[in-house]
Amino acid sequence: MFSFKGFLSSGTNTHLEHLEDDIINRGSKGGENAINFLKSTRNMLAGSVGGKLNVTVKWDGAPAIVCGVNPENNKFFVGTKSVFNVTPKINYTVADINRNHSGVVAKKLKVCLSELSRVGITDILQGDLLFTDDTKSVTIDGESMISFTPNTITYAVQASSGVGKKIARAKMGIVFHTRYSGKTMDKLNASFGSVKGSTSSRVWMASAQYKDTSGSVMFNKSELAAFDNQIKMAQGSLSKAAPILNEMSKTSQDANSVGYRLKTYFNMYIRTTKGGMEKVSTMQKQFADYYENMLQAEIDSRKTPKGQEKFIKQKKEGLDFIKRNQQALYFAIASHITLANCKNTLLQKMNQIQSIGNFIRTSTGYRVTAPEGYVAVDRVAGAVKLVDRLEFSRTNFTLPKGWN
Repeated sequence: MFSFKGFLSSGTNTHLEHLEDDIINRGSKGGENAINFLKSTRNMLAGSVGGKLNVTVKWDGAPAIVCGVNPENNKFFVGTKSVFNVTPKINYTVADINRNHSGVVAKKLKVCLSELSRVGITDILQGDLLFTDDTKSVTIDGESMISFTPNTITYAVQASSGVGKKIARAKMGIVFHTRYSGKTMDKLNASFGSVKGSTSSRVWMASAQYKDTSGSVMFNKSELAAFDNQIKMAQGSLSKAAPILNEMSKTSQDANSVGYRLKTYFNMYIRTTKGGMEKVSTMQKQFADYYENMLQAEIDSRKTPKGQEKFIKQKKEGLDFIKRNQQALYFAIASHITLANCKNTLLQKMNQIQSIGNFIRTSTGYRVTAPEGYVAVDRVAGAVKLVDRLEFSRTNFTLPKGWN
């Protein structure tokens, strides 16, 4: 009853990394994976992909919904990502939802339990909730539209269109993108891709599949040449940054390591900048100051010399590492920026395909925006997010969410 197109990964889909962040997580191997992702997507947009890469559209839905039949007891359940907790919150009944959740999330899960149990799901699926009873009629550029704002982006489609009428009739909307297989809930493997389900007037299922049915979103020769030059620039920076990237990746999960703080620095920069990225040398200096300030804040928050000791040591070691590796750090930051620029070039082409309008609500109306982004899945390298962080991620950091 449900069909799935995608690639097998491993573990559960609780968090996906940005493509450019993979160089901090996995060092030179992450850089190699990022280049392979970019080249495979480039080949897809040149019409020469060989089936190695699967790309799905990332809808800005919330909360994440996990549902299906628990293989341990054959009972249908719904939940959020908390079904994967050490102490899982799995809901088979309304009483379970009342015990495990509250507020808007509980209300939406009750709709999901009622409606998704009717559509014939036989395995375990994960998706993003788009709407329940919170669609709205709006007028955009003089047109009557039906809209929903599950998180940051407002989606809108002509109310008189076929899709608009389906959304108006539905009790809920959802987009599925992950299927799980396994014999127990704590040992599931994820397959990322697009899921198609049975037709139901009560559940509107959006498609996560990226498909250029018009054939219009393709690179021409000059665009390909320009993009290939971008790739070469990224490869050049990565080759010079490889030693420091490998070193930082060893401690990238330590909240006070240079690698971990480099990732949080980029997030901070995206949240606060009003323009594009600064020069690499400027960002290198900013990062050194940022790292020192973050570690000093940790020191200042401890009340005793004994409590401060660990962070004083980490601060000194981190600043010594930054000073000792100035040139390599320069190329690490340059690699991160250049990979993001390559990704954004691809996104500009891919975003030309939109089956439904994407807007950001402002104080004066609605502003057109690009889709949230895409997920690229490679059989070997895994899955990464392709998101324009200066557009969507900054907005996501700063605007209130539609669902909460």
